[in-house]
Amino acid sequence: MKRLAPYLVLLAACLWIAASWHAPKLKPDSFDVRSFSRLPVLAGGRIKPLDTVARNSLLIMRGKQTLRLSNGESLEASRWLADVLFQASIADGYPVFAIANQDVLGMFGLPQANKRYCSYTELQPYLTKIDEEGQRAADTEAPKRTPFHTAIYNLRNSLVLYQQLKGSIHPENTKDFSKEIQSYAEAVAAAGTALKQGAATLTDDQRAPLAIAAARYESLAQFAHMLVVAPPAGGGVAAWLSTGTALLRVESPASIPVSVSAYARMGDALRAGNPASFAREADAYADWIGKQHPELAGRAGFEQRFNLSQPFYHSMVLYVGAFLLACASWLVCPKGLRKTAFLLLVLALAVHSFGMFSRMYLQGRPPVTNLYSSAIFVGWGAVLLGLVLERLFRDGIGAACAGMVGFITLVIAHHLGSNGDTLEMMTAVLDSNLWLATHVVVITAGYSAMFLAGMLAVIYVCLGVFTRLLTRESAQTLTRMVYGIICFATLFSFVGTVLGGIWADQSWGRFWGWDPKENGALLIVLWCAIILHSRWRGLVRQRGLMAMAICGNAITSFSWFGVNMLGVGLHTYGFMDKAFPWLVAFVLAQGALILLSRLPVRYWRSFRLEAGHCDFVATGDKPRCSL
Repeated sequence: MKRLAPYLVLLAACLWIAASWHAPKLKPDSFDVRSFSRLPVLAGGRIKPLDTVARNSLLIMRGKQTLRLSNGESLEASRWLADVLFQASIADGYPVFAIANQDVLGMFGLPQANKRYCSYTELQPYLTKIDEEGQRAADTEAPKRTPFHTAIYNLRNSLVLYQQLKGSIHPENTKDFSKEIQSYAEAVAAAGTALKQGAATLTDDQRAPLAIAAARYESLAQFAHMLVVAPPAGGGVAAWLSTGTALLRVESPASIPVSVSAYARMGDALRAGNPASFAREADAYADWIGKQHPELAGRAGFEQRFNLSQPFYHSMVLYVGAFLLACASWLVCPKGLRKTAFLLLVLALAVHSFGMFSRMYLQGRPPVTNLYSSAIFVGWGAVLLGLVLERLFRDGIGAACAGMVGFITLVIAHHLGSNGDTLEMMTAVLDSNLWLATHVVVITAGYSAMFLAGMLAVIYVCLGVFTRLLTRESAQTLTRMVYGIICFATLFSFVGTVLGGIWADQSWGRFWGWDPKENGALLIVLWCAIILHSRWRGLVRQRGLMAMAICGNAITSFSWFGVNMLGVGLHTYGFMDKAFPWLVAFVLAQGALILLSRLPVRYWRSFRLEAGHCDFVATGDKPRCSL
């Protein structure tokens, strides 16, 4: 039974992951939005399913992908979006907008709690004031904004996004859109017929309704957040239209686009409280899209499934489990727990890989295109290296490091993804698959190696100072691991930096310009070289090597994130400031670990002189520990 235990744990984990691919069971008389959620639209420069639009919009407004109502019930993102699009009067009452700043809450006269979710109805009386304050914040340079400026600026953007969503299908407070567009198309056709028959001009009765409708649809064309009208078969991305633009081109009832009619019928069914009709219309339109644009429909359906499966969340949980099992293997049942941890890591890496390669398929890009995807890739590379170490040494250390680095990087990615779509269109300077696949991937692999080496060093220090688990053999093994990983990091960091210089020469006309991002990459290369030189020359031994590897964590984090917080240089397309306190805390933590590593050996529980765990070098009459 002990031999089967690791495989039983693996089977249970596989079943848990497989269960996420099934949509939750619907409550009686509830609306089935599965077909609706996979309908493709054009938003943010790319084709995506409505499910992605809903999730990203809720992330921006609320910071979460689900909506919890005041009665305690949860509303999935696609169901919320359906209400926003088709019955905004109900959606306006949902507590969607997260306001965590006390000054902003005080400006509205609301209770100053730590965090409050407000509805559009609550904020509507203050829209003008929010717009004015938000504009002042927008006029302030990002590095100089106060927390109030940042909060009011984000709230203003959330409200603008919400208003644009409400106007993406039909004008707000529309009652029967199908009847409205049918009457409009008939009026347009009648007016055209009258003009063709020789009428000099239209009568007031003919002109008035057309002018009113044209004004309504012109507003839709200008402010819609997404383009929902799909072109006929063969039409490209540029042929997608907003509902307003499509209606302004209507000449007769027969020329009303299929997309407009389908969404109109879905909205009418939702407002009428008819779940069966809503599902039927959504299914019919999904079938039409599948016939007209099979590739787009397939990609949108895959992205909806990808959203539902949440591969990175499942990977995080598995990484934590593998880390805990690897640590437990140092205390009890070493062989069985190590094997279980290794199998969970393999599964976690497989799920992690599925998520990363799925993003590559959906975006049509190499794995690293922005800070979010860099965190995904850094964790993936570190886990892969950790598995190799675990396979070679079989002591649980590689598994523990892989689990911890994988978890931490995915947590970082989770927070980086809170700003909306992480598959957004590339900025012009980055729009090169060749260099994204070479320079960016190679230098990010260097980040992976540096963080893995640093985590190995952290384990060395923590085990050595606080426990008796770090034996002479395990200390030597850890030293070989760290040294080998730093050699790997040196190669990739150097090659990645040189490739970056070649890219800069092609894009900006100079190989090197002492840009902050370039300086950060150079710091990693120089620090790796210093570590290797110090080790070769015998200037540092085990503990010194570990201290330098931990310092490499701080240097790499600065190169990865810190330079983006400066807001200067040609790499400011990745500017961010909200992570600054976390970066400072991380660097201070690494400094504390470095000081811990420099404690005299007599304070290390695993390396007490009287315990015989140290190698000694004779220095006169007094021995000195070679660690």
